[in-house]
Amino acid sequence: MLEEVRKRQEQALAARDKKAAVGDDVDLSKFESHVTQAPQNVATGAIPADVRQSVLSTGVMLDDLSQRSGTFVQIDNQPMHMAVAQDGIEVMATSEALAKYDWVKDYLWKAVKVDTDKFTAHTEINQADGYFMRALPGVKTTYPVQACLYMSRARAIQDIHNIVIAEEGSELHIITGCSSSGHEPGVHLGVSEFFIKKGAKVTFTMIHSWAPDVEVRPRTTAIIEQDGLFMSNFVIMRPVHSMQSNPTAYCMGENATARFNSVIVATLGSKIDVGSRAILSAKGAKTEMIARTISAGGEIISRGYIEASELETKGHLECRGLILGEHGSIHAIPEIKGNRAGVDLSHEAAVGKIAEEEVEYLMARGLTRDESTAAIIRGFLKVDIQGLPPMLNAEMQRAVKQSEADLF
Repeated sequence: MLEEVRKRQEQALAARDKKAAVGDDVDLSKFESHVTQAPQNVATGAIPADVRQSVLSTGVMLDDLSQRSGTFVQIDNQPMHMAVAQDGIEVMATSEALAKYDWVKDYLWKAVKVDTDKFTAHTEINQADGYFMRALPGVKTTYPVQACLYMSRARAIQDIHNIVIAEEGSELHIITGCSSSGHEPGVHLGVSEFFIKKGAKVTFTMIHSWAPDVEVRPRTTAIIEQDGLFMSNFVIMRPVHSMQSNPTAYCMGENATARFNSVIVATLGSKIDVGSRAILSAKGAKTEMIARTISAGGEIISRGYIEASELETKGHLECRGLILGEHGSIHAIPEIKGNRAGVDLSHEAAVGKIAEEEVEYLMARGLTRDESTAAIIRGFLKVDIQGLPPMLNAEMQRAVKQSEADLF
């Protein structure tokens, strides 16, 4: 075990010192790195009221846990609360899982490589903690499991390392809310590794609500086995200084499926470079990527990449962008790559503005110009997500609705 840790540390140090990668534009030396603290397990009522209120907009409810199968809270670099309310579901700090189960070490850095870039390196060097979630074979969550990742320190780096395992035939629905206090600069580094076993399903809904001066660098990878499903729903509609993320799904088993749905709004001063990647390496593997992006004065790069190498694989990528006002930009980069005959891949991308005739049509029916514009934007942002559980869909739509105040 110690030899494995030493090897990872060497790889992380090499990654930290290598030439800057794409999105590697944050000087971490300008922020404070804090030692990861041992997990506590305080009652949710002991978590500060401003934290509980802040994360409500991200779908995390800490004052009422009756409709949650489990809860995890981490503030800065310390897990603060872990609880489960359903048999067959495990929720704990990653460090606790490593101590409890010797086999967990075999999942650590298996999906995401420790030497990917200086951000993954930083999480290893600083021994990042995070959440460990697991659904036992055949167990299906009654309610979503929720996770709160909150930054309270100014000019600090939050290191997170999450591991999620859905055992054979299980279903695990997760809401992760990411938020921060105040308007001070900070950096969030989040590594998330997902393992979806044969016939298992994971729905992962991540809702971001950062401060305008926060830099966000998530690194996420899912490994999907035969007949497994990974559905990622990504929402960011509040100001952030910069975000760079490109989660990857490896469809390794026959008929494995990955779906990515994104709702992204970049307000003035925000720079958001996000996308998704799917590697279809087994017969019958499928993926669908749908992105809705709005520039309200900010900059957006919307990426998508699908690569298929086996028979009967299918993939579709759709990116639609809307630019509001005179400022802002959207750069859509859809890519598809087929490595053999028998693959079926397609993509479409469009960037435009609100059509004046649509506004006039609604105004003719009694709405003001502002009301007409707002109605069109709401319709544009509405994404029909196939297979999303009703409760999870309600939480996602609630978060979108609460974020509309930043647009209108």
